[in-house]
Amino acid sequence: MLAALVSAVVIALPTDLIPNPVFGRDVPPTAWSWPVLAVSSVLSGLLFATYVRRDDAELDATGRTGLLGGFLTYLAVGCPVCNKLALLALGYSGALRWFAPVQPWLAGLAMVLLAWALVRRLANDGACAVRPAPSRPPAEPSPADQNSSTRMRSGSSSPVCSRRSVSAARIHSAASSASSSLP
Repeated sequence: MLAALVSAVVIALPTDLIPNPVFGRDVPPTAWSWPVLAVSSVLSGLLFATYVRRDDAELDATGRTGLLGGFLTYLAVGCPVCNKLALLALGYSGALRWFAPVQPWLAGLAMVLLAWALVRRLANDGACAVRPAPSRPPAEPSPADQNSSTRMRSGSSSPVCSRRSVSAARIHSAASSASSSLP
């Protein structure tokens, strides 16, 4: 929850969706800016929560996709003529004529990327490492071992842990642990 709030504030302050004395806006916000910001912030917060309290919490492909989604949200809800890149490349009238109509598409793409990153991260959340097969050939099994249903085939890999299913309870647990781990 806290990560979603931080995400919303980090995007809303410089885009002047939250009025402040530091940043300004030449073009008023569109009607869809706040809903896009809300959805993107919730998705960003949930994605962030999947990285909390993990030993392997490094920025992977889903994390980079999430960052791209957050950046696209920033471009989508921002003022089209306040974006220095669009202003330099297109000029004031070009930013209004060419960049402003693209912003809803950027917003949609941002939400799709954030949702994809979250789904991919959660789908891989229960995945476990697999130990490599032993380099030496296994000993010949005894007849008792051949009848055992727990014996693995020779040369196969043995899983380190079992795959757990991802549920809404795990998402809630990750989100609550993210907010409770901060001071």
